[in-house]
Amino acid sequence: MADDFLIVHASELLTLRGPRRARQKTEMSELGAIPDGALAVSGGVIIDVGRTDSILRGHAATGVEQIDADGKIVMPGFVDCHTHLVYAGSREFELELKAKGKSYMQIMQEGGGIYRTVRDTRAAPWKDLFHQSAKRLESMIAHGSTTVEVKSGYGLDKTVEIRMLETIRRLAEDYPVTLVPTYLGAHAVAPEYEGKPDQYIDFMIDEVMPEISKRKLAQFCDVFCEKGVFNVEQARKVLLAAKSLGMKLKIHADELSSSRGAELAAEVRAVSAEHLAKPSDDGIMAMARKDVIGALLPATPYSSMSKDYADGRRLIDLGVPVALGTDLNPNCWNESMQFTISLACHKMRMTPAEAVTAATMNAAAAVGLEKRVGSLERGKKADIIMLDAPTHAHIPYRFGTNLCTRVIKEGKTIWEREPF
Repeated sequence: MADDFLIVHASELLTLRGPRRARQKTEMSELGAIPDGALAVSGGVIIDVGRTDSILRGHAATGVEQIDADGKIVMPGFVDCHTHLVYAGSREFELELKAKGKSYMQIMQEGGGIYRTVRDTRAAPWKDLFHQSAKRLESMIAHGSTTVEVKSGYGLDKTVEIRMLETIRRLAEDYPVTLVPTYLGAHAVAPEYEGKPDQYIDFMIDEVMPEISKRKLAQFCDVFCEKGVFNVEQARKVLLAAKSLGMKLKIHADELSSSRGAELAAEVRAVSAEHLAKPSDDGIMAMARKDVIGALLPATPYSSMSKDYADGRRLIDLGVPVALGTDLNPNCWNESMQFTISLACHKMRMTPAEAVTAATMNAAAAVGLEKRVGSLERGKKADIIMLDAPTHAHIPYRFGTNLCTRVIKEGKTIWEREPF
């Protein structure tokens, strides 16, 4: 495909035009849809958007390539704003234990849980870690993800945490997608510091984070603020130290219990609070006042056989800008933002339009890229996907299949469905 091209005759062109910030309340339903839509791309950037007849009048004379999108949705590439893409090993044996009613703690006692992945990731040679992660990334691209946030957090030491972040950097060099690295050393207390979380925090702040900052390996810092993991005071200490080193902030908040993570996210001006299955009313309102994005991850309770889904409907109605992510990890091996959108509609009471906004523009804001990606507007990067469906409502409606036919990153086709 040439650097300059047109996409024409889209059944529905979803522009997501509007303010270049996270959308709230009714704004999340405004997709800027254009029937029989078209757009023009030059040098990897969108230069015009409109109805096909208008775009052809303005650009067809230049003789550029035309891509026919008849019967298809054309929309911004998905932005997956919460993943744990880089890890080694798998934990498929846990599914049987969950089906038999085993608790998370019981599964850990039988050799599962996060510490199983820490052991596997620590033991994996760098090439194995890279190739296992690359296979997952290739699948994510095929399902339409063009920007992906990636967390560390399965090393829980200095050497392997840095190795994970270096792997993210190498993946970003080798694959034509945007990867946003996040340091999540505070994912759990390292086994060497069992029962000594404060000492582990001091180790991260004194020895690990300065090196990560010096080498510019992470744009964000995240922390698992949860009862039995890190409390509010401990999480605050990690986040403020990260902020002083120039990192932007995220928080795993209120996933398993109301731990005041949402309140902390507002207090420290985090870009996003993530999970939010059980936030307090005060926390929700504090987030809304401070424009903290709620990154919701419906595949997590699905994979955990839990009924505790975040109440997306309530968060949106109260003014929290909501984003979506796959939460790809060994406990939630979900590589598809399409499936995530479907779960958001079926389990969190979000409308199809809200879920599309949450998976594009709002997710872009959750990784600090709202001015570059997340919508199809003049001057933005040409990160575009084509889906074999007539309207956006088909994305959550037709779950269990990959609707993508073409994935374009900065004007280059990086994946295309093979014809039968």
